[in-house]
Amino acid sequence: MHRSNEIMKRIKRTAYFDCFCGVSGDMVLAAMLDAGLDKGRLLKSLSALKIGGVQLKVRKTTRGDIKGTRVDVVPRKTAPRARNLADLKRIIEKSTIGDDAKRKSVAALKALARAEAKVHGIAVKKVHFHELGAVDTIVDIVGAVLGLELLGVDDVRCSPVSLGSGTVRCAHGVFPVPAPATAELLKGLPVRQTGEDREITTPTGAVLMRTLCSRFGPMPAMAVSHIGYGAGANPGNKGGRPNMLRLFIGEHPAGAETDEVFILSANIDDATPEVCGHALERFLAEGALDAWAAPVVMKKGRPAWTLSVMCTPEVVEQMEDIFFRETSTFGVRRQPAGRTKLERKTAKVKTRWGTVRVKIGLLDGKVVSASPEYDDCRTLAAGHGVALRRVYEESLLCNSRKNK
Repeated sequence: MHRSNEIMKRIKRTAYFDCFCGVSGDMVLAAMLDAGLDKGRLLKSLSALKIGGVQLKVRKTTRGDIKGTRVDVVPRKTAPRARNLADLKRIIEKSTIGDDAKRKSVAALKALARAEAKVHGIAVKKVHFHELGAVDTIVDIVGAVLGLELLGVDDVRCSPVSLGSGTVRCAHGVFPVPAPATAELLKGLPVRQTGEDREITTPTGAVLMRTLCSRFGPMPAMAVSHIGYGAGANPGNKGGRPNMLRLFIGEHPAGAETDEVFILSANIDDATPEVCGHALERFLAEGALDAWAAPVVMKKGRPAWTLSVMCTPEVVEQMEDIFFRETSTFGVRRQPAGRTKLERKTAKVKTRWGTVRVKIGLLDGKVVSASPEYDDCRTLAAGHGVALRRVYEESLLCNSRKNK
């Protein structure tokens, strides 16, 4: 039994979205249901949002002679006035869904709002979403996040996103495909133009792929266990690509995790250390994965600092705004980068002075790294008048004993 459990820990479950004919929020939900997601469990999880209740109209259909699943979100109550980001964020944060699901859902909504704000030239708080603000958008986004959890997916990947062609009518007029918000959300991601004379990727579909997927490209090597086809609302053009999103779910041996990040940097030669330090604090407070400063020598022998930030794609523009608002730089360098990282979890250990959280790093299911949280150790050290080093060392010892 112990050997069997060890093998299970080494297996990673991956979802791969094949966007050969675009992607939308309802297609994502439909593909997961077609691949085996239980409708009842999904509705029970969504009820935590407390938005008056929703129904999912799920039915089998065909697109281009390919059988799949179609989903329509049916609100049980009339939707209120157009909601802004604060309204949608409040609904999610007041719900009882898990913290990780809240974080991912809010990140997707923030990315949507920033894209709309940029293409319309307004502040994020003034975005009222228009066609994006209905109940079905909340259900599409939160439902996708919760659905992947219910399917037991550890990693999400995606093909290059197909765009279609022609024009689309939005709330602000007729625009070429992809619609402006969709184009903004797909910046930096691999896309491909296809012959379909219509919109096949929507803003909600684009933001889900952007915020949930760790990598874009070919399907990884894995043993496929489930395949789902999510049908779009449009029947599509006869003889063209079936209006479907295909989802593969499979398993493969777990190793180090990978994802895509951006490295942003700027050279600052006319700021005090306090200003640079404040900027680093702002980066971290607003969601940067890491932020640091390094001394450099610029032209004419001027001493300076290089401020750098590592962040996920959805907060790149937010980080750049902080560069421009908090420092004197006139430009920010932006570099996409692949990142390999250990699988992470957090454990709590009890020391003689109190409880400390410990970050655990795993490779192939085995613990290879452990690091006590600095803030926890500092608080206990100050409160009990002991050296920080002693709290740190005892936390590691307690964690080691716990994992024997």
